[in-house]
Amino acid sequence: MVLLLGPGAPTGDVPPTGLLPLDAAEEVVPGRVGTWNTCNPCGRGHDFGRATEIATYAPQVIGLQEACVRDVEQIRTYLEEVYGLVYRVAYGPVLRNWNRCGGLPWRPGGFGQAILSATPMTDRVSVEYPDGGSEDRGYLAVTTLVGGRPVRVFNTHLAERRQEEVRAGQVAVLAAEVARYDRAVVLGDFNAVPDAPELGPMWALATDADPGCRPPTGGDDACTVTTDWNSKFDYVFLRGITPATHRVRPSPYSDHHMLYTDLTPGSAWPRGRG
Repeated sequence: MVLLLGPGAPTGDVPPTGLLPLDAAEEVVPGRVGTWNTCNPCGRGHDFGRATEIATYAPQVIGLQEACVRDVEQIRTYLEEVYGLVYRVAYGPVLRNWNRCGGLPWRPGGFGQAILSATPMTDRVSVEYPDGGSEDRGYLAVTTLVGGRPVRVFNTHLAERRQEEVRAGQVAVLAAEVARYDRAVVLGDFNAVPDAPELGPMWALATDADPGCRPPTGGDDACTVTTDWNSKFDYVFLRGITPATHRVRPSPYSDHHMLYTDLTPGSAWPRGRG
C-alpha cells in the first residue's frame, strides 16, 4: 500500500510542540509579502516544519514554489490548528506528478505554485509558459489586499539553470502581463542571478525589494544570496510599491531561503490600477 501511495503520501508527522521563537510574529503582519521555494524533493515529513517557518514570520501573502497540493493543505492545517493563522489558498499546478507529489498512479498529485493569503483572493489566473524547458513551468496570479490596498500578486518558477533562452521567453510572457498593472508584486524562483540578461525585462518594470540589489548598474555583489549554494535566484519584485524592510532567512527545510518584505503603509502608495 505504501508503494501504491508513493512518496507524497501523508507521512503522519506529528507536531512536536508548536513553539515558535521568542521574536516570532504574534499574528499575520499586514503588508508583509514573502516567497519560498519549499524544495521538492527535500525529504518527506517536513510540512509541520514548513508551517512553523511560515508562522514565525507570518506574512500576509506568501508565494510557494515546487509545492504539492496535498503538502500545502497540510501546511495550512498546521498554520490554523497549531498557530491560529488562517490562510486562503490559490493553486497554479503545472504538473500532475506521482513521483513528486504522490497519490495513486492514475490520480497523481498537483505540483507547481501556490499563493497563501490572509485576505480573500480574486481573479485567479494560472498560466503555463509555452516552453517550460526540461519541466513544465508557469505563473499564478491573483488580486488581493496587501496592507489594505488591492494589489496584483504574481508567483512564478522559471526554467532550470543552463536554460537561459527558455527563461528569456518565459520572462517575456510574464513581463507583458505584469506591465498591465500599476501596482504589482512578483514573487518567485527565477533560477537566474540578478544580472542575467534574461531578467532584463523584469528590471525594466520593477525593482527588487532587496535594497542593495539594483542590476545592471548595481551588479550581483550587493545582492543577498537566497540559496544554499550562495546564489540569488529568488526575488520579490515590486512595481509601483515601496519596500520598508527586506529579510532573507535560511531554513533547514529547503535548499532555498525564505524571503519576506514589509511594504510601506497603504496610504503612502501611489494611486492607480490594482
